[in-house]
Amino acid sequence: MPAPDLVLVDSIRDASRRIVRLLGFMQSTLAATQYPPSAVHSILEIGKLGELTAAQLSETLGLEKSSVSRMVRKLVDAGELEEMSSHDDGRMKLLSLTPQGRQTLDAITRYGRKQVISAMDHLLDKERDAVNQGLTTYARALEANLAGQCAPLAHGVEIRSGYMPGVVGRVTEMHAMFYARHSGFGQFFESQVATGMAEFVGRLVSPRNGLWVATHQGAIVASVAIDGEDLGGNVAHLRWFIVADGLRGAGVGRTLLREAVAFCDQQQFEVIRLWTFKGLDAARKLYEEAGFVLAEEYVGEQWGARIVEQRFERARSNG
Repeated sequence: MPAPDLVLVDSIRDASRRIVRLLGFMQSTLAATQYPPSAVHSILEIGKLGELTAAQLSETLGLEKSSVSRMVRKLVDAGELEEMSSHDDGRMKLLSLTPQGRQTLDAITRYGRKQVISAMDHLLDKERDAVNQGLTTYARALEANLAGQCAPLAHGVEIRSGYMPGVVGRVTEMHAMFYARHSGFGQFFESQVATGMAEFVGRLVSPRNGLWVATHQGAIVASVAIDGEDLGGNVAHLRWFIVADGLRGAGVGRTLLREAVAFCDQQQFEVIRLWTFKGLDAARKLYEEAGFVLAEEYVGEQWGARIVEQRFERARSNG
């Protein structure tokens, strides 16, 4: 990278400070609520993703776990959040919005939109597009910088490649439990995952196929696979990417995805392709960090429920 233009750097810093002040982040409460900025952002993130553990919320907000724990307790006591045991691990507590919390989220959203709309009234159309593109690009750059500084995998988590006993059942179970909650999928979806996984592991002898799992205390807690044969045309198919509830946000998914992408580059696949569902924002963030771009979006019903499907692709030249 060339030597930084310090005038440009200081101009960006100045603009950032002004934005923080003008949006009200210097105040003790935010967005016309009774809550501080950290609590408002907690409600926004949990509302966007549906449910999070306190550890995942801490990772998302970049705050100490002890601070997040105290804040979560206050929001639970205030009736904004509720806790429930994870289906994957009863020891893990998932946070979600209560009906009151959803009303608070709606109020925060209305307030934030009003701020943006009022500011945009002072801009031309081309200036609005420039603001959107500039802020989005800058936010991604900050995220990429932070990702490069992230701590290693959670303690006790190991990455293993290839087949291991129980992998078909465990990967199927994680998918069935998560997508039942997220998308309302049932027996048909679970059967499809089980059938596909069972067929795939029999083809792991091919050097074009790969499977990686994360284990914790001997149990499989995450997975990803590269099927280099089913799509043809030197296109790799990224499949069965999932992380158990308690470990999302702990770096496990990012590590597995990095292993899968590195394998594809090593095998010189021209394109990596994956299919997913709209609304899985945490996974989409990881895909985009790894160089994937959204190529197609459409409504599908092949999994037993009507849902918006998405196709992402990563070309080798983008690596």
